[in-house]
Amino acid sequence: MQSIWEKGFDMPGRDALRGDIEADVLVVGAGIAGVNCAYRMQRAGLKVVVLEAERVGTGATSRTTGKITAQHGLIYDLLTRSFDARTAELYARANQNAVEEYAEIVAREKIDCDFARADNFVFAREGGELLEAEFEAMRAAGLDAKLVEKTELPFPVAGAVGLSGQAHFHPLKYLRALAEKLEIYEHSRVRTIEDGVARTDAGSVRARDIVVATHFPFINAPGYYFLRMHQERSAVMTLEGASEIRGMYIDEADGGLSFRPQRGALLVGSGSWRTGKNPGNQFSELRRKAKECYPDAREICAWTSQDCMPQDHIPYIGKYGGSTEHLFVATGFGKWGMSSSMVAAMLLTDRIMGVSNEAADVFSPQRSPVHGFDGLADDVKETVKGFAKYIMPPKDMLEDIRPGEAGTVEYEGQKLGAYRDERGGIHLVSLSCPHLGCILGWNPDDLSWDCPCHGSRFDIDGTLLDGPAQRNLPDGEDET
Repeated sequence: MQSIWEKGFDMPGRDALRGDIEADVLVVGAGIAGVNCAYRMQRAGLKVVVLEAERVGTGATSRTTGKITAQHGLIYDLLTRSFDARTAELYARANQNAVEEYAEIVAREKIDCDFARADNFVFAREGGELLEAEFEAMRAAGLDAKLVEKTELPFPVAGAVGLSGQAHFHPLKYLRALAEKLEIYEHSRVRTIEDGVARTDAGSVRARDIVVATHFPFINAPGYYFLRMHQERSAVMTLEGASEIRGMYIDEADGGLSFRPQRGALLVGSGSWRTGKNPGNQFSELRRKAKECYPDAREICAWTSQDCMPQDHIPYIGKYGGSTEHLFVATGFGKWGMSSSMVAAMLLTDRIMGVSNEAADVFSPQRSPVHGFDGLADDVKETVKGFAKYIMPPKDMLEDIRPGEAGTVEYEGQKLGAYRDERGGIHLVSLSCPHLGCILGWNPDDLSWDCPCHGSRFDIDGTLLDGPAQRNLPDGEDET
């Protein structure tokens, strides 16, 4: 399933790394976070190399909605209550600075990426107390928030809290323009990082500083990010013929709709489910909701996205571990990767250049845990359940799996995942995730095997789609 950004878009290819080279900074990952980091560090006078496991921009960046905003749902009341007013203020300032940094880069580099300013709103279909609390928290954090009673949306709302001067763009057009200025090697998956040297299958990069910007970090220790966040998926579609809106909108309720315009079309998103636990029919549900809103609109394309969800709702940007003075990480962006990736670029550039940044402690991966969040218990529970599936018997017989369906079967003494394609061919894969061994679950919307513990994903033949896993599933024999 191609996103609206991928349709008709061509990203120039790059050679793979061959041999051993050196740099001031190595950035691992050529999505929006890695490229923003590399661009700002290179402008600061550093020699930067970027290593990408697949192709530039083919990960989470190609599946974003492309909103650039400092308003991340009802985040500011939450931050004020869970941390303090100063944390909310610094979070707001860092993210609004990120919005302005995008505008400066687009203007300076003359990038044609459909960049446009727009108001952003969080709306509620019923009740308004949460919006009022968020409005007060946003104002206290220094944001020029506004409360409105009516919107452009095709249904009545109880109200909306908004922020002017935000933006949206075509993320891959932006990425292509910056990538042209950088030394990037594709198909160069980093296998290990040790003593300032990152090694791929065909070469290595030695660097004084290394930034891991791979969406979900692939090094388990130090950092232990697999215990500190999980991954969630959402569904998005693009409509033609829908009534025009100018602003960007998202429902404050879980599972509600989000909207943003794109050159005469409209992006509509919905849903949020833990990777590996897809209940199915997510596109059907989104289409039903979109049809209610825009009965005469036509669907252009639909796709799913994946996001790393930190337990306290703040990204992890800074030292990878407490003792890793020259190894850094940028992850846990929630559903707000565009602004968060620029926050990461600004924070990490300052850190490497020895410049003090007032927001560094807010985003530090070494920040103190906050009481009141139950994310750790939930993530540990899912991990235990993932391992427990080892002892469960297979649920299906191979001959009973129909075309287009999948199941867990016993085949030649092994418990395997089986998918029968539309021609009747069977695709068998191991169900043990090579990251930490959790048992994979079937995703009927994307036709993939997904890990409920940490979010790794594999296609029907076991090819790796998303990390933190670093390798494909063991080969299974196809039976036709």
